[in-house]
Amino acid sequence: MMSSTSTYPLFYREFLAERQEILRHKWLLSEKAGTDVGFERALTHWVIHHREKWRKTRRLSEDPVLSAVVA
Repeated sequence: MMSSTSTYPLFYREFLAERQEILRHKWLLSEKAGTDVGFERALTHWVIHHREKWRKTRRLSEDPVLSAVVA
């Protein structure tokens, strides 16, 4: 059994990170609405409004060469 997420393949680590962001977004939307908005609604909203920027920011923070080019 693997003890750390860093030993998992990159695509799985990215999936876990994205899922965590969606769950955080679900919590924020639910707090704002005063009721549980559900995972699918939060997922859809996050993908439409936040995913592209989140992925771009994540790639930049993980790649020092890319960060230097954009900066």
